[in-house]
Amino acid sequence: MFGVAAKREDGKPAYMMIYIFCYWLLTTSYKRLMLSSLPYFKDWMFTMFTGLVQQMGTIKQMSRIAGGWSLEITCDPWSDPLELGESIAVQGACLTVTGLTESSFTADILDETMLRTALQELGQGARVNLERALMLGARLGGHLVSGHIDETGVIAAIENRGRDIVLRVGCTPYLARYSVMKGSITIDGVSLTISGLGDDWIEVNVIPYTWEITTLSSRQINDRVNLEGDIIGKYIARLMGKEPANGITEQMLQDHGFA
Repeated sequence: MFGVAAKREDGKPAYMMIYIFCYWLLTTSYKRLMLSSLPYFKDWMFTMFTGLVQQMGTIKQMSRIAGGWSLEITCDPWSDPLELGESIAVQGACLTVTGLTESSFTADILDETMLRTALQELGQGARVNLERALMLGARLGGHLVSGHIDETGVIAAIENRGRDIVLRVGCTPYLARYSVMKGSITIDGVSLTISGLGDDWIEVNVIPYTWEITTLSSRQINDRVNLEGDIIGKYIARLMGKEPANGITEQMLQDHGFA
């Protein structure tokens, strides 16, 4: 069934079938394989996030070390204590816990990571979003997030619209091409739904609860934020061997008979 999903009978590409296949593969087949292989693949499984921030931490210090940086973050105790070597998303960037105290943890940051993320603009006392990695098989409340930042964007506008707060973030055309209306995007580690889309910008509506429990509430116009696009959309483009001109849009789906 899925082996011929790339094209319909009329020869037109079946984008939605490819999307469904990729989602099924990532959330069902892979999950079953990994769960059946415990404990051999235990370490591989703790590499995904959902974009649901679990708590905020505070940067205690950021110091230069050989080949990178050492970041110490204070936070509330976790119900299940952190462990050395586990992955944790800090402002959406996947880092490895390298040190622990009763009230803080330490993570190393490569120069490459620092240059490609907005972490470089944070200093002592800055608040950061934190999310621990989960197993594929645990409840997926947001969307599949790898913790690998695609790029940084710049907040172009902040507007109150009804009870929601609307953020417009400037991004590259590259990231905009892989985005779709009502699709998902991660901003500073927060899973959000795209409510507006242009050639070089993305707009999201943030509900008051999410606004209050994340660092988004402290963002201002011209602040730089970490962006990670939908991983499934990027896989689809790769599998098709070309980049879509304008992403998967409602008009494109209508043209191919899917809407």
